[in-house]
Amino acid sequence: MTKKRSEPRKLATPTTFEQARDELFSHILRCGVLEATPEHQKEWFDDTMLYLAERYEALDEPQLVELRLLGERYCRPVVGRNVPVGASA
Repeated sequence: MTKKRSEPRKLATPTTFEQARDELFSHILRCGVLEATPEHQKEWFDDTMLYLAERYEALDEPQLVELRLLGERYCRPVVGRNVPVGASA
């Protein structure tokens, strides 16, 4: 049996939004925002979103709002379950 030669993989170029999202998540991890108080997180996000808006000029206002929302969700603690998975309530 002979193996089929597959075509080389085509790598998708990330969109501007995806690049900004990845950079935001990277900043969150590097800057210790996860451990910050909610007040400090808000201040940090205000400053960081201004920076990202300048850096990624192609992003429009709805995309910047979505980006901030993703970042804020990323910083929220995981909500624990009261009932174990699979247990009947």
